[in-house]
Amino acid sequence: MSTAKPKLDASFVRELADILNDANLNEVEVEHDGLRIRVSKASSAAPAVTVAAPLPAAPVPAAPAPAAPEDTSPPRNAVTSPMVGTVYHAAEPGAKPFVNVGDKVKAGDTLMLIEAMKTFNPIEAPRAGTVTQFLAQDGQPVEYGEPLIVIE
Repeated sequence: MSTAKPKLDASFVRELADILNDANLNEVEVEHDGLRIRVSKASSAAPAVTVAAPLPAAPVPAAPAPAAPEDTSPPRNAVTSPMVGTVYHAAEPGAKPFVNVGDKVKAGDTLMLIEAMKTFNPIEAPRAGTVTQFLAQDGQPVEYGEPLIVIE
């Protein structure tokens, strides 16, 4: 088995940093030539780069799970994010929000927008009900599957 480390191409890292800035992302991670490379933005500093050790050839067995894991499942009746992006409760700054807590909605009503790669995607109510809680605040970045709003 060879222990030679794959060579890190600085221009590839610069391209990842450019993608990070152009797409207004906070972090991007890729596997390339046997390396896992993660580029992320610090709060107000230049992008930070983390390079993990070369990937193992065979899968490594996972460590045993903790005895009492914390329940991280989304709340019951939560609408989850179908993508990574930024949540907006209104069509534009200062405009009336699409919905408020206590509003009754029908299936297909727009609840909020998620901006991803400079495209605004409407998040629609999957069912009729009453909005009981916002779990993602206006302007908050969200991940795929993250709970956004609760409809009872």
